[in-house]
Amino acid sequence: MAYRGAAVDDGLRTTALTAHHRAAGAKLAAFAGWSMPISFSGTLAEHRAVRDDVGVFDVSHLGTVWIEGPDAAEVVGRAFTNDPARLTDGSSQYTLCCDEQGGVVDDLIVYRLAAERFVAVPNAANTADVVAALTTAAQGRAARVADASTDLAVLAVQGPRSLEVADQVLAMLGAAGTPATDTEPLGVATVEVRGAALLLCRTGYTGERGVELLVPGEVAAPLWEGLGAAGAVACGLGARDTLRLEMGYPLHGNELSTSRTPYEARLGWAVRFDRGAFRGREALVAAKERGPTQRLWGLVADGRRPARAGLAVRRPGTDQVVGTTTSGSLSPTLGVPIALAYLDADLGPGAQVELDVRGHPTDAEVVRPPFVTSDPRT
Repeated sequence: MAYRGAAVDDGLRTTALTAHHRAAGAKLAAFAGWSMPISFSGTLAEHRAVRDDVGVFDVSHLGTVWIEGPDAAEVVGRAFTNDPARLTDGSSQYTLCCDEQGGVVDDLIVYRLAAERFVAVPNAANTADVVAALTTAAQGRAARVADASTDLAVLAVQGPRSLEVADQVLAMLGAAGTPATDTEPLGVATVEVRGAALLLCRTGYTGERGVELLVPGEVAAPLWEGLGAAGAVACGLGARDTLRLEMGYPLHGNELSTSRTPYEARLGWAVRFDRGAFRGREALVAAKERGPTQRLWGLVADGRRPARAGLAVRRPGTDQVVGTTTSGSLSPTLGVPIALAYLDADLGPGAQVELDVRGHPTDAEVVRPPFVTSDPRT
């Protein structure tokens, strides 16, 4: 039986593992219309588990959208900014869905399983908008767009030991197919477990090596339990956020929105003009030519007070506002406050700025993320 998202008393959708999370004493909260685990043993411990060993996240709120048919690649190319013609079977790419004004509707990963079979994984809050963009692009073309977001659970196994632990548990469940340790970074493979097909994707949102497993709901519970028994620490969205922040990865709704272009977010590398038409192309050409008035950079602040989102960034010793923070936290790895911020275009790495943190003027240096040294491609 396929997994279908359900509603709980407060009207939030649940994942195939929500009952397991409640039984484990997880702290649950609303996120993009879903009841999601924010933490299990604590964000700091979970963060360290992923950086040092292995953790597992339930990220089943992410969307899963199939694009299939002879014109599937063309549809993907018309809906998104990157060029799917650069993909080969079993590979993936980071891309953006922009509106006609060049604003970022979502950032996402697209996987090519075959020449006529792609799957896109958008963020939970933006899945409907991404489906709409793909559906529009598919009009009059030989391709089908299917939103399978309620059919699959998504488990992210992340950390230095993630590949070995994932392979160990999949083998225990009788998996047949390419193991994680033989899958290239950004690669994707189909694995069969108990008669069900799952997708093994060498991607993640933590900066560590890892896999994201798109699995039928009936496989989610034994897989989650097996990963825990093999030593993977259950992690919530709190740790996922601090991990992505240390890498400087953007979060839609914070760093990305329809009021920001890829060039402000320093994501111009994910926009390819050397091909045919795509949504937002004309606006993006103009945005690139005129250049951004602000750019997204990292900040490392003095002291220990965490720099949260929404803080004004000023030139030191003045009232001149030169930007705004979009995300911030005390880095669990570095032990110092870090943040992402949109800053006026004349500022860049090495510049000194000042933050007002809870009424305390705090010096900070502009840096180029990531804040920590990590390579998910290992």
